[in-house]
Amino acid sequence: MASSPKTSASTTSAPASSATTSSASSFRQRPWVRWGAPLLLVVGLAVLPLVMTEGANDTLARIGVFAVAVLGLNVVMGYTGQVSLGQIFFLGLGAYVTAYGVQSGWNIVLVFVLTCLIPAVAGLLVALAAARLGGLAIAMVTIALPIVGVPLAKRLSDFTGGSQGLSARFVEAPEGSGLYDDQWQLYLVLVIGGIVFLMTSLLVRGKYGRAFAIVKGNENVASSMGISPYRYKVLAFTIASLIGGVSGFLYMVVVQYTSPETMSFGHSIELLVAMVIGGAGSIVGSLLGGAFYVIVPDVTNAIDPSLTALLQGALLLAVLFVLPGGLVSLPRALTRRLRRSPAGRGSAAPPTTPSSTPGSGTAAEQSETERQGHA
Repeated sequence: MASSPKTSASTTSAPASSATTSSASSFRQRPWVRWGAPLLLVVGLAVLPLVMTEGANDTLARIGVFAVAVLGLNVVMGYTGQVSLGQIFFLGLGAYVTAYGVQSGWNIVLVFVLTCLIPAVAGLLVALAAARLGGLAIAMVTIALPIVGVPLAKRLSDFTGGSQGLSARFVEAPEGSGLYDDQWQLYLVLVIGGIVFLMTSLLVRGKYGRAFAIVKGNENVASSMGISPYRYKVLAFTIASLIGGVSGFLYMVVVQYTSPETMSFGHSIELLVAMVIGGAGSIVGSLLGGAFYVIVPDVTNAIDPSLTALLQGALLLAVLFVLPGGLVSLPRALTRRLRRSPAGRGSAAPPTTPSSTPGSGTAAEQSETERQGHA
């Protein structure tokens, strides 16, 4: 009996799809693709500040700053599954350490080291007390960080400048480099931020990342495998705090001013929204989250500042309903839909027609007839 055209299409679509997938995978595994793409990216980033305008360089630098901040939040929430609503506190702390050190005339390398260490130690102390908690309890502990941090920064005016804040102009293009200040600032953000992203990527792809994933999935399973959930929670929180301190240093590189409002709770929630929209548990999602954090307020402020919160909330709901994995999952969702559509059309069975031949009914009809016969 001859097969129908739809059946033939279904038999040929599956091998074609698998062949396309295997060819794409083999293409990505070629050495010149694996090494050429990163090299091309580095060259492009090196040339980019030289050809863009001052405003574009400033916007891209701010995106880099908050992409690093979102990355730190992703380590503790996206990869380890621990609720943290106070990540902005460590950005503000790093910014204050940088501003105070620059105004005191400290060596800039020492300032950077302290900007990494002081937030990391603060995060470690918080994690030691909060990591044994879970769910709502640890969320409440982290909420207290920005809520307490703002009045504390106003109170310690000898170190923080009080409500007026601190300014520190310390990033000027080296003489003889031929660079403008905005280009030099963007280069610093690209280099330091790139190193942080690279090290974090290696971390989450290694054994620590696998341990984070197991702790996130099920703490009881992690304990049965010899993985201490408490230890890895503390480690993730400390690393996130350190990355937050680095983002605070980069914040002062670009903005060159900080105040108590830098670490307000509202900014902490905006950082969380940026992580969810970009994609939790994703390196690329952190970049998209940083872009969202900067670009959306810039666009809405140019139209109507009161629309910022409304647009952020609408985008958050849209992403949660349409792309639960964040914007980073959009290409994967489109690819899955494109692969499914031809297969679905090709494998659709033709409608059955009643047959006049005895005994040619469907299995369901035959079984129903047998049940009636037994009855």
